[in-house]
Amino acid sequence: MAYSVGEIGQRAAEIQVSHLVKRFGDLYAVQDVSLRIRKGDFYTFLGPSGCGKTTLLRIIAGFTQADSGDIIFDGKPVNHLPPWKREVGMVFQNFALWPHMSVFDNIAFGLRERKFAKDAIREKVYAALKMVDLEGTQNRRPSQLSGGQQQRVALARTLVVEPRGLLLDEPLSSLDAKLRVQMRNELVRLQRDLGITTIYVTHDQEEALALSTRIAVFSKGRVVQEGTPKEVYETPVRRFVADFVGTSNVLSGTVAEVVGETVSVKTAMGAVLRIRWNPPFDSPPRSGEPLLVSIRPESIRLADVKEDITENRIEGHVRTSIYLGAQVQYEVDIGTDSLLRVNLPNPRHLPVLPEGKAVRLGFAMADAGLLLGT
Repeated sequence: MAYSVGEIGQRAAEIQVSHLVKRFGDLYAVQDVSLRIRKGDFYTFLGPSGCGKTTLLRIIAGFTQADSGDIIFDGKPVNHLPPWKREVGMVFQNFALWPHMSVFDNIAFGLRERKFAKDAIREKVYAALKMVDLEGTQNRRPSQLSGGQQQRVALARTLVVEPRGLLLDEPLSSLDAKLRVQMRNELVRLQRDLGITTIYVTHDQEEALALSTRIAVFSKGRVVQEGTPKEVYETPVRRFVADFVGTSNVLSGTVAEVVGETVSVKTAMGAVLRIRWNPPFDSPPRSGEPLLVSIRPESIRLADVKEDITENRIEGHVRTSIYLGAQVQYEVDIGTDSLLRVNLPNPRHLPVLPEGKAVRLGFAMADAGLLLGT
């Protein structure tokens, strides 16, 4: 289905935040954050509760005033403008629909406030209803709609005024799991078709990876990593990112040797792993320097201890195995009170490995990364 409402894509703005700071008493909610959201991006603020992502979204919308720093739309500061003059639309977690109004009147509200003619309002509202697949619901009240339909009304009400940017504050969190996935897919199609600059707030890393063109990961009011979903997931630069975005095995060790771009790291259990050093490291680590190594569970190969693995290898024993249908999750005891998680596709023709089974773990040098501390 093709969506279009007026000149939404053409009106999309590039949004920048420059050295933004916001405090509540002694607490820094936003600490010196600078970001560039390109025109047409689906840009996600990802992080745990209380990390500052919603505060930053409200500053961009104009509902909260920053202590310092600038909000810039298409190269022009908008700090001094009230929310209604910034021409961005915001969809809240609870949808904020007026229960006493019909679907039509909810969507038409912003157009009436802007003094559009009745015929123009009718045309735009019906176009918006078609855009979100809600044709025929214009006379219903919000209470007569499902959660997913209410979500679409909230989107239609925001998009019908043709904003320069769309701001979404955890809009799927109140939906059940199956509907959340369905709405997520519809939302990404809608955004791609319209080409509207979108900023999305969530604590759900799977949602962020599925929706976004770029992600900023927040912790304690700061951006700790920014990049494409692939970059953030596959090359985390800090332990917080490796742990928060997906699941990662993190091993501590010290640098034994550096040869060119390859670092040999001696781990606590005695195994020596060969890893490429890469950004955020500007220069090779030094011999004897403590380091953290990150390996995603799906990057690890599991073999019988008798098999020869020529890549990085660690030996251990199966502690637990969990059959999940599409995959099997193992926890492998590698000594020194350390467990490695391994996620393997379901080997349908093979049995699940039993607890206590001696195994050899292997992973390629490219499948591991070096981390900064926190």
